Amino acid sequence: MKRGPLLVLALPGGAPLAEALARSLRCGWSELALHHFPDGETGVRIAAPVQGCRVLLAGSLDQPDVKTLPLIFAADAARELGAAQVGLVAPYLAYMRQDKRFHPGEAVTSRSYARLLSASLDFLVTVDPHLHRVHSLGDIYPIRTQVVAAAPLIARWLRGHVASPWLIGPDQESAQWVAEVAGLANAPWTVLRKTRRGDRDVGVRLAGRERWPERVPVLLDDIISTGETMLAATRLLVKAGLGAPVCIAVHALFDAQAHRRLLEGGVSRVLTCDTVAHPSNAIRMAPLLARAVRQLSATADAGIRPG
Repeated sequence: MKRGPLLVLALPGGAPLAEALARSLRCGWSELALHHFPDGETGVRIAAPVQGCRVLLAGSLDQPDVKTLPLIFAADAARELGAAQVGLVAPYLAYMRQDKRFHPGEAVTSRSYARLLSASLDFLVTVDPHLHRVHSLGDIYPIRTQVVAAAPLIARWLRGHVASPWLIGPDQESAQWVAEVAGLANAPWTVLRKTRRGDRDVGVRLAGRERWPERVPVLLDDIISTGETMLAATRLLVKAGLGAPVCIAVHALFDAQAHRRLLEGGVSRVLTCDTVAHPSNAIRMAPLLARAVRQLSATADAGIRPG
């Protein structure tokens, strides 16, 4: 990363993250000035001088269809105005779940989105992207990337708030997050078997005979969207007499209705990392994101490409 002063620019909805990053990185920050024209187009203006700066665009990419064009416009404008580098700190990275062509004719949007962002950026920092059939973020993003893991902070929260947890993944895809957090929290873990019949029609079952009735069940996944998988898992645990679970996710993509249904459906508490703004946010990621930016800078200076 070329040396120069850091400047954080907040993407739409990204002001709290930009301010927190600037505080940790001891640099300035500014919000983008956006103007929405009657025909639906968006005008973007960078209010701070960027000549010679290493610019960090900061903001999560939930609701990506609304946020992506301002991001691209801001990145291109910063480069045209003389920025030495332009990077993105996006705690939630969109379009990662469509990582293969599940049905004939489908777009593999994870790769299309990666090409779109990479054309305007020099580097990317994110939190726990949904890597299921993709080995690493670098497999689809040709730019420099740094992935921040939420597991250490989730494990720390568990050690401080749940005396004897039993970690449970709602499906096989969650195993990678559950195993890591369980190891850090020194807790047993398992995953359920899921059958998805539609976006809001999900069935789950315990995969084996292992039970930990003396422990507090903790459902853990990377994303909650509709909440149906977590709700089905909660009903299963309560019906089996294993107690009301704590529900934890890295990325909160669910709305108020899904949140309410989870609480009414037997969950004792729902909490998430603050990668996507939500009332359930309880774990702050900005310090680790700032550390990742510093690490990315250091490896770039040393000529090392992060894995």
